[in-house]
Order: sequence, then structure tokens, then C-alpha cells
Amino acid sequence: MRGAGRWHDRGVAAEEIFRALAAPKRQQILRLVRDEPLSAGMIADRCGSSQQAVSHHLQILKDAGLVDVEAQGRQRLYVVNPDGFDSVERFFAELWPSSLDRLRNLFDESDP
Repeated sequence: MRGAGRWHDRGVAAEEIFRALAAPKRQQILRLVRDEPLSAGMIADRCGSSQQAVSHHLQILKDAGLVDVEAQGRQRLYVVNPDGFDSVERFFAELWPSSLDRLRNLFDESDP
């Protein structure tokens, strides 16, 4: 089911993605679901927030196209959607075309 009906297909603007990334809690959530799909409850447990607060943050991330939702039985699991960052990549490519490779290398080097 992964990828079915993803919001990023509508071309989310970089500004919306930057707003979604502005909250430190949403950044933390993205780090948690970067490597494995997690339910809202599992995310809440790991980041010390209420499930209601996490669900609110997940909706913002989903609307920005940064996470996908996978149905696994009765659970809804959230996972990072790397394609959701396409408009941000285009923004940086327009801003600094020659520096995009250096920026990409910087992110690659900082990823453990």
C-alpha cells in the first residue's frame, strides 16, 4: 500500500515543507520514522509526547508529503517519504545550482 494516494503527488510547495520542518518535534518524528515504520503510539512513547500531539504533527508532515502511511492490519504506520523533499531540492538547485552537490555531500557525510 505504500505510496498509494500520496499527498506529495500534488506538488507541495517548498514553503509548506519548510513550515512543517520548522517544529523541532516534527524533526524528531522524522528521525524516528526515517528507518522504520512506526505507529503514532510508538512514536509518542519514543518522543515523550501525547498520542494526540503526535497525531497532529503527523498530519502536518503527511500534508506536506514528508511521511507516508502504511496500513498493516489494524495499525497505521508512518514512514519518511524521501520523494517529499523534491520541491526543497529544486528550491536549493535554483538558489545555488553549483552548490547543490556540496550540500548533498554534506548531508550524506552527516548521516550515520
